Amino acid sequence: MDIKEFKDEHRFLSNFYPAQVVFEGNIYKTVEHAYQAAKTIDSVQRKDIGLAKTPGVAKFLGRCVTMREDWLEIKVDVMRKLLAQKFKQPRLRRLLINTFPYHIQEGNYWNDTFWGVCLKTHQGRNMLGKLLVEIRDNILD
Repeated sequence: MDIKEFKDEHRFLSNFYPAQVVFEGNIYKTVEHAYQAAKTIDSVQRKDIGLAKTPGVAKFLGRCVTMREDWLEIKVDVMRKLLAQKFKQPRLRRLLINTFPYHIQEGNYWNDTFWGVCLKTHQGRNMLGKLLVEIRDNILD
């Protein structure tokens, strides 16, 4: 049983799932909040994203920030570190371990072919799924 989407019992895999993480000394409500804030070095923009009521609002605000120059080079490593923090939390760690040995795919309908796989076209690099499997494998080693 491969995991094709982050819904129902696999909702916890989503970056929108409530799980406090820290990025550069600031606490964020979700990985999504922290990831979007990491796109900029502007402290006001980071604060606004951190205060966003929902991860969806944080994602929207992240599209409007002054993008840091090195973002494309660091974004995967930023995501890896945020996910590693999230899955150090005991309950979420257990849930991630329980996904073994299944393949994890971040299936979506919004055509995100970098972090996931578009379920309409079956195209995508699935970087988020790959990072989750990497973190799970590191926990199990």
